[in-house]
Amino acid sequence: MIVRAPATSANLGPGFDTAAVALDLWNELEVTDGEGVEVTGEGAGELAADATNLAVRAYTLLADPAGRRFRFTNRIPLERGLGSSAAAIALGLAASRPDGDPEELLEAGRELESHSDNLAAALVGGMTLTRDGRIARIAETLPLAPVVVVPRERTSTEASRSALPATVPHGDAAASAGYAALLAAGAAAGDADLFASGLDDRLHEPYRPSAVLDAVRDEPPAGARGATLSGSGPTVIVWAVDAEPCAAELAVRFPQHDVRVLAVVPRGAL
Repeated sequence: MIVRAPATSANLGPGFDTAAVALDLWNELEVTDGEGVEVTGEGAGELAADATNLAVRAYTLLADPAGRRFRFTNRIPLERGLGSSAAAIALGLAASRPDGDPEELLEAGRELESHSDNLAAALVGGMTLTRDGRIARIAETLPLAPVVVVPRERTSTEASRSALPATVPHGDAAASAGYAALLAAGAAAGDADLFASGLDDRLHEPYRPSAVLDAVRDEPPAGARGATLSGSGPTVIVWAVDAEPCAAELAVRFPQHDVRVLAVVPRGAL
């Protein structure tokens, strides 16, 4: 059995802990008869090559791993805000239940991943909204193309989350709710203008400093309609009308970072 799971970008501006998209960058898991765990690519020599591997633990939630060999080919960079942990969990869950119900798998995966926005998108693809165990897949693709700026440094999700305030001003919460509604409406309608009008956020991005995000917003590259922090960072997603000129300019401006055009993909691990 070979299973693939995509990278994801969560939070999507005002969609904090709710909205995410699946991106065209894939980790793979091959399950065969035998024993052992092998990891190649991103995280090789760093990720566990035994039963404590996150994807193997996810598999064990629903199936017996005895007599199975797990071989991982990883392409999603670790701790960059692109959902590498969610992809690992999605791989294990999908391998254990290839025809499983997405919401049932999401619930099972919560034992390993308490924030389910990334996991929902990794399981079903497209743009998803999730809350209280429900998954709403509202679009297969989006009206703007994601250009991904991936810094070399890593970010700990736990540390980044600890920087968030316990409360925010009522005005900021109301504004973010409005932006989130516009974002979802634009995604569902395939309306680039509506989607771009909903990319602002006042819940988490102001408390997670990003020099790249600030620079892109202060001086938007060619074709850019907005930018969001991917997950808790450090990766930044620049949403563009025409991705290639935007990516070319960003590569010149940020030569120390990895700039890629990654399409939103309509399928996930299931």
